[in-house]
Amino acid sequence: MSHESPDPQRPTFDGPPLSLEEELAAARAEPEAGPSIETVNESLKDGINACPKCGSTEVQLRGSTGMLMCLFCRNQWQETRVEEEFGLGEGIDDLEGTVVASGAGAIDADVDAVRTFKCTGCGAEVVVDTDHALNARCHWCRHTLSVNEQIPNGAVPDAVLPFRLTKEEAVERIREFASKRRLFAHGRFKREFVPENVLGVYLPYLVVDARAESQYWGEGQVQTRQWTEKQGDDSVTYYAADVYQLDRRVSFTVDDLTLEGSSERAAIGSGNTNNIINAILPFDTKNAVKWNAHYLVGFTSERRDLDVEGLKPVLEDQLLSIGRSRVEQSLNRFDRGVRWEQEKVDVGGSRWVSMYLPVWLYSYQQESNGMLHYIAVNARTGETMGSVPVSQPKLILAAMTVGTFLEGIAGAILVAMA
Repeated sequence: MSHESPDPQRPTFDGPPLSLEEELAAARAEPEAGPSIETVNESLKDGINACPKCGSTEVQLRGSTGMLMCLFCRNQWQETRVEEEFGLGEGIDDLEGTVVASGAGAIDADVDAVRTFKCTGCGAEVVVDTDHALNARCHWCRHTLSVNEQIPNGAVPDAVLPFRLTKEEAVERIREFASKRRLFAHGRFKREFVPENVLGVYLPYLVVDARAESQYWGEGQVQTRQWTEKQGDDSVTYYAADVYQLDRRVSFTVDDLTLEGSSERAAIGSGNTNNIINAILPFDTKNAVKWNAHYLVGFTSERRDLDVEGLKPVLEDQLLSIGRSRVEQSLNRFDRGVRWEQEKVDVGGSRWVSMYLPVWLYSYQQESNGMLHYIAVNARTGETMGSVPVSQPKLILAAMTVGTFLEGIAGAILVAMA
């Protein structure tokens, strides 16, 4: 829906008047929370995540296939995709309120991170510190016990997207990325660069489906004529334009929008280069599977520490940005540009799922300024981005060389003209 009105006098913009429907909508309380999605199998609360064929708990991810493999009987299988298991690909148009999966529930900072399981193999008690790991081996019978129950400290997600790229493939991509930047790289970095030190890590995200309506108010200009006037030795170009007050409204849905679940990852400009993680998006979240702690064997993980309520403003900002892109096609006639002065978004319904996404990560701390540089590889697509410390003297020398070269060209042109 759109509205335009000519406004050649450019009056002060005091905001659009609200219709009766809008006033009633603004007066209503936030939508009630929708039903929750229980994503954890209650039968796994004892910590046993065993091979479905032989019952062994010696299980790990086979990266080349993305499947779990029993190290005892060599059976391979994969957990079911959450898209089908919990109907996450359906019903976005009908979402009402805030639907939160069990793994995306509010975090209780006071919850004890240490969980104790009684091993069903020998009866011994096994302790798992969920701040650092989500499984542990029984020291008597070597059973592996995993945290499968959702605990309110953000450690256990609803779903996990398994690693697809092997470490060797990630090392090759990191080496290629760094080699293209070796010319201006800091000498110490080049000497200490060891891509084999790359680590596989699961990063926490909240994956959101949403139904929204956004509205924008502002002004657009259509050029009517252009002329040039002489002012001393200079020429000044002037434009005349009709000014319109604009109103745009669009309804839309989003499917699998990914938001960082870690406050440290979400912080930009804090002495590191965390923003490179955003540069390797997107992930094929449609292929995420039900939570199984065995997918984490051999990898590290970060615990989610951001809640749904805390991330709602982030969601609204992203929805406003999506809405702006949707109305862009209706603004072609405003050749002098459009400036939005007010905007709002109404989220009719949203669905939140906590998910671990896989990244191969190489880090290097620059000693001169303490900045932590990363090279990250999307472990599903192979997309690679990073930051390499540069040598300032090399940059200055290069700038001086280019400047000297340009001066030489300018001098040659002047001589030729003379």
